[in-house]
Amino acid sequence: MARAAKDSRIMEMKDTISQLNTVINSQNELIKSLQGTVRGCNETIANLQEQIDYLTKKLFGTSSEKSKDISGQLSLFNEAEQEAAPEEEPEPAVIREHTRKAKRKQSDTFKGVPSEDVVIPLSDDQRHCPDCGAEMEVIGREFVRQEFHFTPARGKVVNIYVETAKCPVCAENPEMEGVTGFVKPEVPAPLIPYSYATPSAAAWVMYQKYCNAMPLYRQEADWKQLGVPLLRATMANWIIYCATNYFAPLYDFFHKELVLRGFAMADETRCQVLKEPGREAETDSFMWLFRSGEDGLPPIILFKYTETRARFNAAELLKGFQGYLETDGYQGYNNLPGVKRCCCWAHLRRYFVDAVPKGRKEDLSEPAVQGVKYCDRFFDYERRSKELDHSYEQRKEWRLQKEKPVLDAFWDWISKQNPRKGSRFEKAVNYALNHKEGFMTYLEDGRCSFSNNPSENSIRPFTLGRKNWLFSNTPKGAEASAIVYTIVEMAKAYSLNVYKYLKYLLEHLPETPMSIACLDKLAPWNRDVKKACSGAME
Repeated sequence: MARAAKDSRIMEMKDTISQLNTVINSQNELIKSLQGTVRGCNETIANLQEQIDYLTKKLFGTSSEKSKDISGQLSLFNEAEQEAAPEEEPEPAVIREHTRKAKRKQSDTFKGVPSEDVVIPLSDDQRHCPDCGAEMEVIGREFVRQEFHFTPARGKVVNIYVETAKCPVCAENPEMEGVTGFVKPEVPAPLIPYSYATPSAAAWVMYQKYCNAMPLYRQEADWKQLGVPLLRATMANWIIYCATNYFAPLYDFFHKELVLRGFAMADETRCQVLKEPGREAETDSFMWLFRSGEDGLPPIILFKYTETRARFNAAELLKGFQGYLETDGYQGYNNLPGVKRCCCWAHLRRYFVDAVPKGRKEDLSEPAVQGVKYCDRFFDYERRSKELDHSYEQRKEWRLQKEKPVLDAFWDWISKQNPRKGSRFEKAVNYALNHKEGFMTYLEDGRCSFSNNPSENSIRPFTLGRKNWLFSNTPKGAEASAIVYTIVEMAKAYSLNVYKYLKYLLEHLPETPMSIACLDKLAPWNRDVKKACSGAME
């Protein structure tokens, strides 16, 4: 009996152990699932905090992307180069010669500005000698100071008449009665039919809006202060008419010249057009920028408005272009006929900058910081190549010798990264890997651009102006803006006085045949145009 009782107790204990093991296993599974949930929650919290830091930095932080050297940066990249190309000899340090910047003279400040001399005369009491009373003799003048005086913009109304003449002899001849005619000179056509617009007035409106980012409602207020009731609707009509009837042929000429190039850049940004057919007023439209690359040829800059960012718009804008195209990562530029893409390293660097955790931008143990420093290294090499004034062949060789080893180390480094899912660093890593081929294309030719910064600099005036005038009212207005922005940025690219160039075109285009030869004479690279449109406003 005792043995049976003992065996029964053992069986009960085994059952208890088995039950406890089952409970333990289920508890372990529950703990693991909870740990996974907690880990997921922690990742979500980390990603949300990262997003808050990113948005805070965008809202309140500096927008500058300039980098500064920090301790340990050079040793990090020396190590990368040694691993990639151990046989390469270290480059000897070059100490730049220091030259003191010449002190700017006051006369240089107002070079090109009209000037006049004002002589302060002696008073009546000073014109006679205080000792003997004899009249004083002026023997010269002494310079005191230089001042700058400003006269507000002024307009004037010009009433145009024509002379009318008749022959006095024929008028007295009875046989010529009723036949005698009157002679009048030919009257130049107005800039805009049934309008008091002139090249100078229309050019000033365009200059203020597209060069100084002053919206038409502010210009309307300024004109009112001068006593001129010039309405914003009138100014808008001037812009649309002149852009459509006068600037458009020159715009098309620039486009035809641009697609013949072998190196180009493109970018696009949002804009808002209120009265697009079949679309809500809040719907985004787009302003595209298409410009020549850094190939050493005269620059060409072109703007284009479209309702959407669809790929066919890029294809239409680039129709006929064959060569290398520098862009950001937008997929709409993919697989265009005859186009080989070069991806912008400044965009990739921006991804890494945005991924740097708050307060850790100098922590080289942080992978995002390492990504930024890799990009900085490439930009340093590009900057050095420009300082050495390399030819395109020399630049290609320089890139292959200096940058290719670091590139190999960079791609090896990025392939080993294991970023947190959903983090900004993961976006940077994926962006780099997804566009690797495009990031390497610039090695093929020294004329290929390393970044798309020239395009961003060209499109920046539009983005600044957009903050002031906010939207276009109609598609015609947006198209006119794209054309006028093209003319303005072309004038800037050739260091012309923007107002003078706009006025020059409005004076000459109405009477110019729209042939290629004639339009070429009105292009900003023409010698006569440069002579007429340089210098300060008169």
